[in-house]
Amino acid sequence: MNRPYLTRRDVLRAAAAGAAACSPFAQAQTAWPTKPVTMIVPFPAGGGTDAFARPLGAQFTKQTGKQLIIDNRGGAGGTVGASLAARAAPDGYNLFMGAVHHTIAPSIYPKLDYDLQKDLIPITLVARVPQVVVVNPQRIPAKNIKELIALLRANPGKYNYASAGNGTSHHLAGELFKIQTKTFITHIPYRGAGPALQDLISGNAEIMFDGLGSSSNHIKSGRIRALMVAGDKRNPAFPDVPCAAEVGLPDYTVTTWYGIWVPKGTAADIQKHVADEVRKAIHTDELKAIWFQQGAEFPDLTQQQFATFIDGEVKRWAEVVKTANVKAD
Repeated sequence: MNRPYLTRRDVLRAAAAGAAACSPFAQAQTAWPTKPVTMIVPFPAGGGTDAFARPLGAQFTKQTGKQLIIDNRGGAGGTVGASLAARAAPDGYNLFMGAVHHTIAPSIYPKLDYDLQKDLIPITLVARVPQVVVVNPQRIPAKNIKELIALLRANPGKYNYASAGNGTSHHLAGELFKIQTKTFITHIPYRGAGPALQDLISGNAEIMFDGLGSSSNHIKSGRIRALMVAGDKRNPAFPDVPCAAEVGLPDYTVTTWYGIWVPKGTAADIQKHVADEVRKAIHTDELKAIWFQQGAEFPDLTQQQFATFIDGEVKRWAEVVKTANVKAD
């Protein structure tokens, strides 16, 4: 019986095909996601991170057919959730939505049990919003930022400001404001912007330096009053609120931003899948409308550009913390 003749080239091709089919890389090329995805949000519900995470989760679920589960894990200025995310399985089904706060934390908390730049892989920037100075209108009679500064200077230590926690952009924005305006306000850290805002609305706190994402609805309802946007231009969603440069504080610029990371070890092709789905979501008309209402800009950074951006933020905030002599309360 004649046997088919196999050339050496045929044998090598067959071997290569078999190896490719069995390789981890080939297996990673299968459809993603095939089951629900969990995204750790390191602050309680109601804060800025949550305000962007939930619409993103809903759009992700709509376009992939697989649920994106929001897991709120607040505490220690967002570092509790970041620590959990850094230890999560790198299987493509664990995401982390962090924020500017996580590039500040290394300078505030010297004994973190994770390294943002080594244990988590940056994927993409989701939103960027300016900070806004907001007050409880029942507790603070000031109608503009100059009146607020005059009130604070006349009553040093009498008023307090709430933040999302030690080492957050809310905290740093408050300390920078105190330095630049030569005022003193007592800092009260909370477990997230949501609880801090609730106390601001109820009158237990009087001032807050918040991201527009979490404050926007409360400003529009009149529960809190916006006095100034931190930066050199007004925000299109709040054109009546002056910017810092207009009121004599040209160097007062603080921006809150939010992004997606995955645990170290997550396969490169899964990283691309995540980046593609998130970028697709934030460019839909639905999310563009929500982002605009919350005063957010639409970022468009590649994965490498986001990584470079994070490196720059870590260095920038380390200098701010040192200059302002900010410490965890």
